[in-house]
Amino acid sequence: MYLILLKYIKPLETVDSAIPAHIEYLDKYFVQGKFILSGRRNPRSGGVILCNAGDKKEVEAIIAEDPFHIGNIAEYEIIEFQPTKCTPELASLIS
Repeated sequence: MYLILLKYIKPLETVDSAIPAHIEYLDKYFVQGKFILSGRRNPRSGGVILCNAGDKKEVEAIIAEDPFHIGNIAEYEIIEFQPTKCTPELASLIS
């Protein structure tokens, strides 16, 4: 499991102009079951994505498709972790 932290490196007007394409990108990976949750950071300095991928190379390949990455709008930090406890609804994610 991976936590992807995005940090905006462009003004919010630039971020806002890329939001529709970014939402399409997110939707693609939610449908595939790769993204579990996502949202804005508060204050609005970036975002957070919980990603269920096989390895870090897969996460990097997924990030490479993000319009925020393509447009050099955000920087990314990838944090790998092994979930050991969760709600019953997410139990299938713990291996």
